[in-house]
Amino acid sequence: MLSDIEIAHAATVRPAREIAEEIGLEPDEVEPNGRHKAKVTLKVLDRLKDRPNGKYVLVTAITPTPLGEGKTLTSVGLGQALRATGRSAFTCIRQPSLGPVFGIKGGAAGGGYSQVVPMEDINLHLTGDVHAITAAHNLCAAFIDNHIFHGNELGIDPHAVTWPRVLDISDRSLRNVVIGLGGRTDGDPRETHFEITVASELMAILALAEDLQDLRARIGRVVVARTHDGAPVTAEDLKVAGAMTVLMKETIKPNLMQDLEGGPVFVHAGPFANIAHGNSSIVADRIALKLADYVVTEAGFGADMGAEKFVNIKCRESGLAPDAAVLVCTVRALKAHSGRFDVKPGRPLDPAMMTEDLDALEAGMPNLVRQIENVRSFGIPVVVAINEFSTDTPAEHALIAEHARAAGAHSVVSHRLHAEGGAGGVDLAEAVVAACEQPSTLQFTYSESLPMRERIAAIATQIYGASGVDFSFEASRSMERISAIGLCDLPVCMAKTHLSLSHDPKLKGAPTGWRLPVRDVRISAGAGFVYVLCGDIMTMPGLPGHPAGEHIDIDADGNVVGLS
Repeated sequence: MLSDIEIAHAATVRPAREIAEEIGLEPDEVEPNGRHKAKVTLKVLDRLKDRPNGKYVLVTAITPTPLGEGKTLTSVGLGQALRATGRSAFTCIRQPSLGPVFGIKGGAAGGGYSQVVPMEDINLHLTGDVHAITAAHNLCAAFIDNHIFHGNELGIDPHAVTWPRVLDISDRSLRNVVIGLGGRTDGDPRETHFEITVASELMAILALAEDLQDLRARIGRVVVARTHDGAPVTAEDLKVAGAMTVLMKETIKPNLMQDLEGGPVFVHAGPFANIAHGNSSIVADRIALKLADYVVTEAGFGADMGAEKFVNIKCRESGLAPDAAVLVCTVRALKAHSGRFDVKPGRPLDPAMMTEDLDALEAGMPNLVRQIENVRSFGIPVVVAINEFSTDTPAEHALIAEHARAAGAHSVVSHRLHAEGGAGGVDLAEAVVAACEQPSTLQFTYSESLPMRERIAAIATQIYGASGVDFSFEASRSMERISAIGLCDLPVCMAKTHLSLSHDPKLKGAPTGWRLPVRDVRISAGAGFVYVLCGDIMTMPGLPGHPAGEHIDIDADGNVVGLS
């Protein structure tokens, strides 16, 4: 089979304006960015405000391996499959970060014959949204140090600056840095750190903002430091919020692209799912729901991560409720959850993982069961989608189906979206359509009236399966500070490893008898949540021994090669 990029290069990519016209957008609602991608203005929502919404489908997954299990592939392919059955469908996904593209994971445009094109555009600069966020974030950081240098009228405590610098490249050497070295004219020396851009609060804000005015208001509320008296200092206090919004003003418009079969795709916002809330934008979903009968939106990583935040953060903000969810799984990931295999990116899989092994599959099944239970706890009918590999056997798929149905899945379907595109997922599409007709009532994991500790504990015990939570001294002190400024009733955004239901990536399956360590709690007042650092989670990833970027190059004709 051809590589992903070879398939993408062989595709006939339609002009973005042609896609826009086909789905019912008017010319003044579309701003082309090159030939094959475009920005869509939010005024379409005013024009279509009285049109009923289509069905809303969430795609999530079991706990993945470092290799990924095809969740974006399934999201894109499901949109293609729904259109193959004669329905109108729209897919909404996040914009990939350059960190993983050149690091461990590679690209995130789907795969095989179910991907977004042009795949170079989505995986690289797209329309520049991430760069605009980087510039806006770092402008604020520069204003903070400049304010301190020029007399510090606000009384900022240099040791209580909470706004780092950002860069959309994985670089562990920037996790902890000292700035202001060289002399008095070079600023005041202090310790700070870098985070990856997609972990910036500005990225989370973009995904949750309702419009440009809401974006401006949220940026103004961002807490960037504390004074010597412990009072919060905001971007508005620094008089930089307006300039930050100017740098980001085009980012609020979703990016219109297409899948390999010419169907519409919004690629918009890209908050990390193991650090931030891991979902694409509310505005993209809202526009798509007015334009299509079915909207497929993807949440990052496993159901304990992206789907939990989709419900408890994104749905709280948007007021939207999904009609059904698709839970992606693979035979190889469930075998990995047996704990009998060591899966590492860049290394060949253990041959035993690619031969029939029902015992290993059975041993890893508790993860599937737990994640089905997680999705059902949100009141959403769930369809289990088995991403089929050539080394799978019918007996393995039958065993997965047996356990999934026993756990309460509405249906279980194997698909060949990678090899066959939309035609390979027609059965999955029909199962999703049927699930969307089932009654559902969205249920949140916790009430906002609960104390912050209890909200964190609810997620840890009910979603992750922890026996309890251990708060560090620093976390307790942070929660006291958050309460003191009246922001203690915000939703909770958990930052933990995506490779385990627990905080420890080595704990596979559905571990029990463990406690969740919370080392800090930080405020994201602009985004409208507090985020909770669990275990050793890093907000700036590092590159692996052999980064994916080693294989990326350009040929004599200017075509990108090696991107996958």
